[in-house]
Amino acid sequence: MKSFKALLVASYGRHYLARSIDQADASRLYQVTSRGKQHLGAVGDILEVNETGPEQAVIESISPRKNLLYRSDAYKSKSIASNVDQILIVLATEPGFSPDLLGRAVIAAETAGITARIILNKCDLPTKLPAARKMLEPYIAMGYPVHEMSVKHDPRSVEALAQHLYGKVSVLVGQSGMGKSSLLNALIPDAVAQTQEHSKKLDSGKHTTTACRYYDLPAREGVDRGVNRGVNSFAGALIDSPGFQEFGLAHLSESELQHAFVEFRPLLGQCKFHNCSHGEEPGCVVQEAVAQGTISAQRVELFRQLRHESHNADAIQARLK
Repeated sequence: MKSFKALLVASYGRHYLARSIDQADASRLYQVTSRGKQHLGAVGDILEVNETGPEQAVIESISPRKNLLYRSDAYKSKSIASNVDQILIVLATEPGFSPDLLGRAVIAAETAGITARIILNKCDLPTKLPAARKMLEPYIAMGYPVHEMSVKHDPRSVEALAQHLYGKVSVLVGQSGMGKSSLLNALIPDAVAQTQEHSKKLDSGKHTTTACRYYDLPAREGVDRGVNRGVNSFAGALIDSPGFQEFGLAHLSESELQHAFVEFRPLLGQCKFHNCSHGEEPGCVVQEAVAQGTISAQRVELFRQLRHESHNADAIQARLK
């Protein structure tokens, strides 16, 4: 049986689907398994696999990752995607989005060294737009790009976003109901067909919405035609992740959290107490910045909540040892 490199393109639990990177066999999909808890994969991974049967293979190794986006609680972690260039956080004017989940996704991106872009969908609802914009003001002030769009009613807004996706691997994240699937279908015209093929191969059936999937962006006429469709030299790709209602970051240490809040960075080390929680301690320069209006109080509350979750996870893990 042959050994070859493959790109992990879909995962449902510990069921994986990969395609060969070999150009002569690039469209062939393989059901891929891992050996026990060894080599747990994430969509976007480059694998070394051994063929074990017709369109079947086992993971022998995973190439070093550029980055890994994942979420966790005190007991377990869940990989979202690896080797990505940017995260697209999909929000909508209606239904209202969670500022907490937005903040957590941004922190996850910062920690992994991934560019974050905020997508505000359904901007054709003028009565809801001002409130949504108000909630995003702290992120705009910090320099995070916000793309206002209406996937269903303004194709030009979709094309404007697409210009930032070519040549990159981007991962879509967001709550259910924000229009993430509509955006995927607008950017990847054959996404439904690819999803059906993945589901058939994975035998995931009704669980398709809980699978994470990798889609190639269509080649631009006169730009990407004839380009080698290897992992690093194609038109671009989107990784679609399941909609979520929580985004735990219990794996992050307090130091990692401090550095992940970009607005805190110029102030690090300036508080009176080195272990300042940025709460009610005297001499807290972060709270002084909140009082001056240069840092959002909501962001500080998010930091305090994440700090609490991190300490709680450490305590639970210590008891389990």
